[in-house]
Amino acid sequence: MQIPNIVVMGVAGCGKSSLGQLLAWQLAARFIEGDSYHPPANIDRMSAGIALTDSDRAEWLTGLSQQLAEGRARGERLVLACSALKRRYRDLLRQGDPTLLFVHLAGSRALIAARMAARQQHFMPTSLLDSQFRDLEPPGSDERAIHCDVSQPPQELAQQVLDWLAQVDRPAATDSRLGTDGGAAV
Repeated sequence: MQIPNIVVMGVAGCGKSSLGQLLAWQLAARFIEGDSYHPPANIDRMSAGIALTDSDRAEWLTGLSQQLAEGRARGERLVLACSALKRRYRDLLRQGDPTLLFVHLAGSRALIAARMAARQQHFMPTSLLDSQFRDLEPPGSDERAIHCDVSQPPQELAQQVLDWLAQVDRPAATDSRLGTDGGAAV
């Protein structure tokens, strides 16, 4: 099966790291935790409840794009957890690897807020969730993306992604969930 590098994306608290780590393990890929590439100033801003601007995110996204480019050049399989909230952010990541598959984790604000409140030792406060939803531009039909409902358990979401990858790898995909653009809602 030809497996693209994957970016697990969505607002804070949606489960990017959990699903990303699970997919990386199942695909024998290297997991990249996007949050660990934030410069200290970004962590300080978010910890203080200040939403990041496009300018704040530029250096971070450029670094992640470089990680993707280097991994691709080495033939390394990668799974990146990164919010990738806006189309232009995903475009920047695609500069590092044009064949990326985005797995968009979507869910209600109430569910994600509850998950954020239960997290411990994370710099992102629940107070920034509204700004994340405001910034979110879900992947369009022209982007290579899978949309997943975060109310499902991570193991189920991982299996849906693996099923999608297996289906796309077949010469004649017949799964009714797949559009001609390669996107799917699962």
